[in-house]
Amino acid sequence: MGSLHVLAIPYAAQGHVIPLMELSQNLVMHGFKVTFVNTDFSQERIVKSFAGKDDVRDQIRLVSIPDGLEAWEDRNDLGKACEGILRVMPKKLEELIQEINRTDDHEIACVIADGHMGWALEVAEKLGIKRAAFWPSAAAMMVLTFRMQNLIDDGIVDDDGKPPRHHF
Repeated sequence: MGSLHVLAIPYAAQGHVIPLMELSQNLVMHGFKVTFVNTDFSQERIVKSFAGKDDVRDQIRLVSIPDGLEAWEDRNDLGKACEGILRVMPKKLEELIQEINRTDDHEIACVIADGHMGWALEVAEKLGIKRAAFWPSAAAMMVLTFRMQNLIDDGIVDDDGKPPRHHF
């Protein structure tokens, strides 16, 4: 059967790439084959960060897909970044997975996607591939994210996430 092939896709922002890369390195140490998907924009920086670390590049295949923004567009504009990502990346990821599965000795067995890249899990489901969400920050942040509506409903924070004045 050989090694299982995992495709990992982080959200392209500080604090998201490195934790998923560390997980990918651990998977490789346990016999998995890993393809790590970056955006075209971040690929060059990530490849440069591994300069002189041939063991990482030999073990983890680094590939990239477009993020839907032009090179000059501001990726710190969250609305614009999300719009571009959702418009372009799902189709490009699906095409990449299909290409890998056609040409590689090992088909993708599982997609591990950053929790902020839920669309990638939908692509995996559509293609009949097992999937897992990866949360790169503290578990407490995940709980807050998933329970924000409860905090608003209970009056602990307002719609902007701020505590009401009478709580000060």
